[in-house]
Amino acid sequence: MFINLTDIESSENDTVNMQVEAEMTTVSVGRETFPILEKSPVRLKFTRIGKHQVAVDGQATFIFRLYCDRCLQPVEEKLVLSFSRKVQMPDAISEPADEAALEEDDQSFMEGYQLDVEGLLNNEIIINWPRKVLCRPDCKGICLQCGKDLNAGSCECDTFVPDPRMAVIKDIFSANKEV
Repeated sequence: MFINLTDIESSENDTVNMQVEAEMTTVSVGRETFPILEKSPVRLKFTRIGKHQVAVDGQATFIFRLYCDRCLQPVEEKLVLSFSRKVQMPDAISEPADEAALEEDDQSFMEGYQLDVEGLLNNEIIINWPRKVLCRPDCKGICLQCGKDLNAGSCECDTFVPDPRMAVIKDIFSANKEV
């Protein structure tokens, strides 16, 4: 969905509020694509802050289907977005200080005078994506040998891990062992 910012700039009010429905059904993060199970309407507030400059404030909530980083079970993860962006239109007269600020700020969600709401939301989702997803805080993960989900019960695999500092001594005894 695109919003024409010239309409907002030419508005008599300095602030314009909108509520739009996000059309996206999936989001791609890295090399993976995750389905969106639920989403709230996106509330946007546009505030004119200068000539050809608009501040965009927004809120939205998404629920995704992700997978636990330890046991790989499906998890529903809720992501609440609250963002604020400064947007400049193509014919904005920029001072040198503003140009440096604009270079730092990604404006890939702008196409001329059109604000791409889906592009803006995608950027905000990626920025706020959780680093670690767990099905529960005390998730035990999976067995490294047999792959059994340890939350469902323990397995019979040998979990003894030798001290790596003793590997040199073990090699000495193995080399001098008579057959």
